Parts: sequence; structure tokens; C-alpha cells
Amino acid sequence: MDKRAFFCYDWGWKVMKMELRFEELFKGDSARIGEMSRLASAIVKEYYDPLLGAEQNDYMVAMFQSAESIAEQLGENKRYFFVQYGGEDVGFFCFYPHDDAMYLSKLYLRRDMRGKGFSRKIIEFIKGESKKAGLSAIELNVNKENVSKYIYEKLGFVCVRSEKNDIGHGFYMDDYVYRLDFE
Repeated sequence: MDKRAFFCYDWGWKVMKMELRFEELFKGDSARIGEMSRLASAIVKEYYDPLLGAEQNDYMVAMFQSAESIAEQLGENKRYFFVQYGGEDVGFFCFYPHDDAMYLSKLYLRRDMRGKGFSRKIIEFIKGESKKAGLSAIELNVNKENVSKYIYEKLGFVCVRSEKNDIGHGFYMDDYVYRLDFE
């Protein structure tokens, strides 16, 4: 488990140690799967409604972030992790081996947790898991209008192609595919 200490000053009188942790979610833990679904739905709705529109985003949340969908994905060897900071769930990510790379399917943080360097720590953790699996790259899709693509570029990812995928009901995912190769 990857841990990093952060320090917050409270009026300059005391120092509180805050720890960034990643907690893996497992298929049989229906209570935590429900919590993951609620957290994922809230973050994804807040982030993507303005980008994709509520109708498409509601469809995608139901398709990918329902408790049933998450449980099914866990059964397909997709690994979900809660991002915890200060003892609470503040985000999540999901990855799995696909072809010659580890595919980062999801990485979302609550709005108040963005810009704190957590994404860099998450990518480092996934790199370590990739190496354990004998893989030396991470790939991900980013919506072409999503400003997060610049964060991935800052982390060393390179755009390798664009894709437009039909996800049903007249909706499409219009994405760039980014890749990070490493030793």
C-alpha cells in the first residue's frame, strides 16, 4: 500500500498528520461497493454533466458506476481503489491489464481534493502494479473536451490516437488515447 504524509497547520498552533491511502475494493464487499457507486456517481455527475450533458452522463453513470456494474467489473479482474485522505474517501480509480499496457479506466477525485498532487501518487502506484504484472506502459482515454488531458500530459503521458466509440442509445465517447511508457 502506498502512503504519503501530508501536514496541515491549524492556526499555527498544532500540526496534524494526514495520510494519503489507497484501499482496494473487493467483489464480496457489497457495502463498500455501494459506497463506491455513490461516491463515483456524485463525482462523475459533478464533473461531467457540464461537459457531456446530464442525459448522456446519467446513462454513463448507470452503465459504468452502478453497484451492479462495479461488482461485475470486479468479477472481470478490474481493480478498484478508494482514495482516502484524512480518513475519508475522497476519490477512486480503476485499472486492469489490457493488451500490452495497464489500462487506467477511471481516476476521479472530489473537487476539493484536486490540485494536491494526488494524481501523481496514483499514477506512481499504478506504475508499480503494472511492473508487478510485467507491463511497462499505462494507457487511458480522455474526452477530447476534458481539461484533465493537460494533467496527464504534465505527468508524462503522450497522445497516441483519437477514438470515437458508440456506447449505445445514440451516445458516443469522443476521446484521445494517452500512453505513458516506462522502464
